[in-house]
Amino acid sequence: MTGLESLKTESTLYSKPESLADRATHYCAGCGHGIVQRLIAEVVDELNIFDRAICVSSIGCTVTSYNYFNFDGLESAHGRAPAVATAIKRCHPNLVPFTIQGDGDLASIGVAEIVHVCARGENLTIIFVNNAIYGMTGGQMAPTTLIDMYSTSTPGGRKPDTSGYPIRMSEMLSTLDGPAYISRVSLHNPANIRRAKKAIKLAFKTQLAGLGLSLVEILSPCPVNWKMDPVKALEFVAGKMTQQYPLGEFKISDAAALLKKDL
Repeated sequence: MTGLESLKTESTLYSKPESLADRATHYCAGCGHGIVQRLIAEVVDELNIFDRAICVSSIGCTVTSYNYFNFDGLESAHGRAPAVATAIKRCHPNLVPFTIQGDGDLASIGVAEIVHVCARGENLTIIFVNNAIYGMTGGQMAPTTLIDMYSTSTPGGRKPDTSGYPIRMSEMLSTLDGPAYISRVSLHNPANIRRAKKAIKLAFKTQLAGLGLSLVEILSPCPVNWKMDPVKALEFVAGKMTQQYPLGEFKISDAAALLKKDL
């Protein structure tokens, strides 16, 4: 086959989702937030909810997430994205609000919000990006920072006798009756990115079916604040983070499980 003949047989296998804005990212090299936003945009396109989706961001590296989507979005106070999303859903049940929150936001200042929104079983979708550190505010220790892990507030590594132990949010929240679907996925290689997309899609389908709250925790690298290059950061996620935060489904209702067959 000649080069010209080969060109004639080529077809597009992958393209930018229509829901994803055409703009340069502000994220650091090797950060996982851009991957998460692309996966959300793909799911919004595939579920045909572009005119109903609303991104509710909070303080942290996710704060300007709405700038990367072509659908509606707004910003909440620090940790209060679930409360804002609750108001949207209760006032306009036909809309599909979702939050994007980091671990410093969701598991620290917003921990009461996420606990009670789960206890109430609000029909929302929560995207929880866990990179085990405060990314935007200077690299301080977060509730999910691993034992002996460096941060600017634990330069000698996190020690349990002074800083306590990392909080496994998905496991803790899965003990509540309200959530219909809670899972933890990762971004450390292409296979796990594909699994992450399936989890995000199931979370949105759970909301669309009116089954209650869905939460997807996503383990993501933060090379700059971890003081690692991007490759080492991915290795850290695959090794250390998945040991502390095992991947898998921690809660899934029978009705939500039935939605998996089409993923």
